[in-house]
Amino acid sequence: MANTAAATDVHAPTKEPLLLCDDDGSVRTLTLNRPEKYNALSATLIGELLAAFEAAAHDRSVHVIVLGAVGKAFSAGHDLSEVAQAGRSENATDCEAIFKETAGLMTAIIHQPQPVIARVQGISTAAGCQLVASCDLGVASTGARFATSGINAGLFCMTPGVALSRNVATKHAFEMLTTGEFISAERATEIGLINRVVRPESLNAETAALAETIAGKSSPAIKAGKSFFYKQLGLPLDEAYALSARETARNMTFRDAQEGIDAFLNKRKPVWRHE
Repeated sequence: MANTAAATDVHAPTKEPLLLCDDDGSVRTLTLNRPEKYNALSATLIGELLAAFEAAAHDRSVHVIVLGAVGKAFSAGHDLSEVAQAGRSENATDCEAIFKETAGLMTAIIHQPQPVIARVQGISTAAGCQLVASCDLGVASTGARFATSGINAGLFCMTPGVALSRNVATKHAFEMLTTGEFISAERATEIGLINRVVRPESLNAETAALAETIAGKSSPAIKAGKSFFYKQLGLPLDEAYALSARETARNMTFRDAQEGIDAFLNKRKPVWRHE
């Protein structure tokens, strides 16, 4: 995507954007760009992420979103300077507002029409680990590490625990939350936090290949499927199957579904119209 600059003094120092945005075909990459702060999730950065996801949700040309970062860390979690300042306030709602805003970002990713892939090159701690867990898929380099380390500072990672416990088995999640210890990318894959671990030099290419595979499918079917997938997780079995029947019948009315079935029956490659 083209970057635009405000008409300011050409001699004034330029400030690096906190969030980079780039399109490659139907894949949009959002990159956390606060390396000097280990990509800590400040209120400003959270706001920019929310705006970027909202913009992508209404852009039919975007079929998949990759969420990456620059620097040594994917994200070290909340900006502790902001949290500490809010915590010293006499009004407890100031601190609560920070965590509500973070929760809003995580749920926005779940409700995002497009699949979101975390591309993890470094450490992900606390809310950074929560961010990875909130993404639909994750690819990590062998050097990536993960922790819900708030307990080391006397804070149980309650909000990260919501996302973590919905990705990994209860005992694995509770161990991470109560020890605050790092786990390796390989271990993160074993317990279901990450899909794939690759060599650092292959991270971008492997993530792009996964994104392009998904982007090559029918976009309306993927969007309908993602929405259904998360809805059915919270339903009793009978209700989940009833919902699946309704949503499959609706999916059958898509032009792409009709094209896909015809292509299968006639042994040819489908041509998606994304309708």
